[in-house]
Amino acid sequence: MTLRLILMRHAKSSWDDPAQGDHERPLNARGRRSAVAIGKWLEDKGYVPDVVLCSTATRTRETLEGLKLGVVPAKFLDALYHASTGVILETLQANGAGKCVLIVTHNPGCADFADRIVAAPPDHDRFFDYPTGAALVVDLPAETWAEVEFRKGEVLDFVIPRELTD
Repeated sequence: MTLRLILMRHAKSSWDDPAQGDHERPLNARGRRSAVAIGKWLEDKGYVPDVVLCSTATRTRETLEGLKLGVVPAKFLDALYHASTGVILETLQANGAGKCVLIVTHNPGCADFADRIVAAPPDHDRFFDYPTGAALVVDLPAETWAEVEFRKGEVLDFVIPRELTD
């Protein structure tokens, strides 16, 4: 059996209020446009998650809202806020459900996790720095989410918002 993971870094956030805490930073206008574009891309490609695992930060929540996925169950998890690669994997293994999971999280853990979950990286010059709004779609050879391991994923797609909005 194959499970599908969509790994997304939150869209571009605002730095307009220097007094605002990092967890509370919202998306900026470009980030909101990017989230909508990525959501349309996911829909057009048929990449529809059964469940979403999302950091509790404002910018990840707003990214998820901008994707306009409809009625998809979402779990908002503090563990995904600036999570390390190991924590992202543990969170996926413990909370994954259905055949397709979308994770919305942060760098540097997101970029590192993307690099480690795939058997071979996509031929894309922005994969390793994983810019805001980037989305990876990868198939994983596993029966259950608890069995997912590093270096096993087959890349189906990788996109950054600028490819869809500029």
